[in-house]
Amino acid sequence: MLKLLKNLKKSFWSVIVIVVLLCVQAQADLALPDYTSKIVNIGIQAGGIETAVPEVIDKDNMELLLMFSDKKEEIVSNYSLLGDNLNEKEKKIIKKYLGKDEKKIEPNTIYVLNQIENDKKQELASILSVPLMEIATIKNEETANQIKEKMIANIPETQKTYIQNKSLLEIIKNMPEEQRKQALQQFSEKINNMADSIREQAAISSVKEIYKELGVDTNKLQNDYILLSGIQMLGVALITMISAVSIMFFSSRVAAYLGKTLREKVFAKVLQFGHKELREFSTASLITRTTNDIQQIQQLITMLFRVVVYAPIIGIGGFIKVLTNSDNSMAWIIGVAILAILFIVGTLFIIAMPKFKKLQELTDKLNLVSREILTGLPVIRAFHKEKKEEGRFNEANKDLMKANIFVNNAMSTMMPLLMFVMNAMMLLVIWVGGHGVEEGLLQVGDMMAFIQYMMQIVMAFLMISMISIMLPRASVSANRINEVLETKPSIEDKEVTKKLNAEKKGLVEFKNVSFRYPDADTEILEDINFTAKPGETTAIIGSTGSGKSTVVNLLPRFYDVTGGELLIDGVNVKEVAQKELRDIIGFVPQKGILFSGTIESNIKYADENMTDERMIEAAKIAQATEFIEGKEKKYQDEIAQGGSNVSGGQKQRLAISRAIAKDPEIFVFDDSFSALDFKTDSALREALSQKTENKTVIIVAQRISTILNADQIVVLEEGKVVGIGTHEELMKNNETYRQIALSQLSEEELSSEAKQEKQKNQEGKEA
Repeated sequence: MLKLLKNLKKSFWSVIVIVVLLCVQAQADLALPDYTSKIVNIGIQAGGIETAVPEVIDKDNMELLLMFSDKKEEIVSNYSLLGDNLNEKEKKIIKKYLGKDEKKIEPNTIYVLNQIENDKKQELASILSVPLMEIATIKNEETANQIKEKMIANIPETQKTYIQNKSLLEIIKNMPEEQRKQALQQFSEKINNMADSIREQAAISSVKEIYKELGVDTNKLQNDYILLSGIQMLGVALITMISAVSIMFFSSRVAAYLGKTLREKVFAKVLQFGHKELREFSTASLITRTTNDIQQIQQLITMLFRVVVYAPIIGIGGFIKVLTNSDNSMAWIIGVAILAILFIVGTLFIIAMPKFKKLQELTDKLNLVSREILTGLPVIRAFHKEKKEEGRFNEANKDLMKANIFVNNAMSTMMPLLMFVMNAMMLLVIWVGGHGVEEGLLQVGDMMAFIQYMMQIVMAFLMISMISIMLPRASVSANRINEVLETKPSIEDKEVTKKLNAEKKGLVEFKNVSFRYPDADTEILEDINFTAKPGETTAIIGSTGSGKSTVVNLLPRFYDVTGGELLIDGVNVKEVAQKELRDIIGFVPQKGILFSGTIESNIKYADENMTDERMIEAAKIAQATEFIEGKEKKYQDEIAQGGSNVSGGQKQRLAISRAIAKDPEIFVFDDSFSALDFKTDSALREALSQKTENKTVIIVAQRISTILNADQIVVLEEGKVVGIGTHEELMKNNETYRQIALSQLSEEELSSEAKQEKQKNQEGKEA
C-alpha cells in the first residue's frame, strides 16, 4: 500500500491543504461542546452571568461584602468607585448593565470591576462566593427569620422587644465583628462544606439579585449572552461545514488523480508485456486490476485522510478536553467504550480477513468466465451449450455472491454492535452524570458536553474501525496492482541499442534459431535456418502445430528466441530498440483485429496524418474498395468494437490495408488470406506483388494456391525445417510438402495453377 501512496507526490500541496483543513475542522468540532456547556450552565442556569464576580455593585452591597469577608483589601483593590469622570471601560460597563448615560449616575454610589486577568478573576470569585451567599441568606426573609430566632433565644427579655423590631441585616451590622462571626459560624461552615459547583451557582444567583437591585435588566443580560453564544456556535459550525466540504472536494480530487495515475501506469506497463506476462496474468485479471482494484484504492484514499488525520485529533483532543474541562470522574466510561470497540473490530477483522483476499480472486474468475462466454457466443449457440455455460457462469457468480454476503454480513453486524456500544455508553454517562448533578458535583451543561465529547471520541474510533474493514480489501488490491507494476517484462530493450544496417535493408536471417515457451519442457522450434531477401516472397507452410505462426512472431519480438540468432537488416533483433524494429515491419496477424472507430482510422492506424490517396491506394491493393464504396459513408463508416459489424473477409482485407498503408520494409502475413475467396486472394496477391517489388514478404499459409509462385517455400514439421525451395523443387524432393499439396489439389490442378500464377507474375513485372 505504501508503495502506491508514493504516487501522491504530484498532489503534495493538495494533501497539505487537506491536513490543514482537517486540523481546523477538528478544532472547530472540539469547541462546540464547550459552547453547549456554557449556554446551559451560564446562559440558562446562571442567567448569563459568567462568574460570581459582579462587574457592577452598589455601595451598600459592597459594604456588606466587605463586612462578611476577611479579605477586604483583595476585594476593594479590584474595584473602582465611580466618581464624576468615567473612563471608556467604565462607560461601557454602565451602558451594558444599566443602559444609562454616565451623567445620570450619581457619583460615589457604584463600584465597577477593574480590568483583571481571568486567573485573577477566578481567585476573586472564590473569595466572594461565601460572602455573596451569606448576603443572599440574610436578605431571604424566611432564612433570615430562622437565624434571628436562634440569635435572640439566649438574650434577656428586656432586649428581645428591641431586637424583634429590627431586621437581621440591621442586627448584624450593629454587632461587633467577633460576635457577628460567632453568630454566623454554623451557617458559614455549611456554606464551606458545600460542593464548589453548588456554592458557585448560589453565589451567581446572589450577583443576579444585586444586579436587580441596581436596576439591571437581567432578562436582557441572559438573552444577550445566549444570542451571542448561539451566533458564535453558528460561526464555528459554518467553519466546520466549509472545512468538511473543502476536504471532501480536495480528497476526491487527490483520490481521482491517484486512480488516473495508477491506471496510466498499469496500462503503460501492460503495453510492455509480452505473451508470457499476458498469459500469466490473463486478460480478465488485468482488466479487474485496472478497474475494480484501483477503484478500491481510490475509495480508501477518499476516506483515509479523514481517518488518519481527523480521527486521532478528535479522539485525543476530546479525551484531553474531558480530563481538563469537566469533571473527569467519568473518563473511565470512555476507556470502557474504546476497549469494547477494539474488541468488536478486532474479532470481525480476524474472521473477515481471509474472505477479503478471496473476493478479488473470485471477481477475476467471474470476469474470465464472462469474457469467455461472450467472445465464444457463436460457438456456444452452434453446439447448443447455453445451459452448460449458464451453469458455469452461475457457479462463478454464486461463489462471488457468497463471499460478498459474508463480507457484507460482517460489515452489517459491526455497525449495530458499535452503535449499541455508543448508546450504552451514553446511557451510562446520563446515569452516572445524573447522580453527579443531583449531588452537586457536576453541572448539567458539563454533563451534556461530556456526552458530546464521548460521542466524538467514539465516532473517531468508529471511523477508524470502518477503515480497518476497508483496508484489508484495499491492501489486497494494492498488492495485485503492485504485482503488475513490479513485473519485469520478459522482452526489454538493452541499455545500449544498435541501429539497423541500411546496406542490408529488408534482409531477414534465421541462424540456428530455437524457441521454447516459458516453463515448457521441450523446444517448439529447433535449428531453424533460412534467409528472406528483399524483392522476394518467402512462404512458410506446414501442418497444424508445426510452429509457423511462432516463427513469424519472433520477427517483431513478440517472443525472443531462446537459442541461435535472428538477424534483421544484419543486426540481431535483441540489440535493436523494439520501436525501431517494429517500425519497419508490417504485421498482419492470423486473426484480423480492428478497433472501434471508422474505416479510415483503422487503415490510417500507423500514421493518422497519412494522405487519403495513400489510404485509398492501400485499400485498392487489399481489394477492399469494393465493399467500402458500397457503404453509405464510405471511409467514414463506423467500425464496431472488434470489427463485429464486418465479415471475416472484410476484416482481413482492412487489416491487410492497414499494413500496406504503413509501407514497411518487411511484410509479414500470418495466414492472412484464409478468409478470402480464390478470386480475391489471387487479385490481392497480384496487386501486392507490384507494391512489394523491393520489399521482403513473408507469408504463412495453409492454402497451396497462395504460395505456388513464392520465391522460396520453407516447409516446417514438428518445429523443424524439413525443406526449402520453390514449388516445383519441393514437389519433386520433399515428401511432406508433396503430401500437403496433394491433400488440397490434384497434380493436374497444381500444374495448371502454377502456370497461371507464373504467367500473372510475369505480366505484372512487365507492366
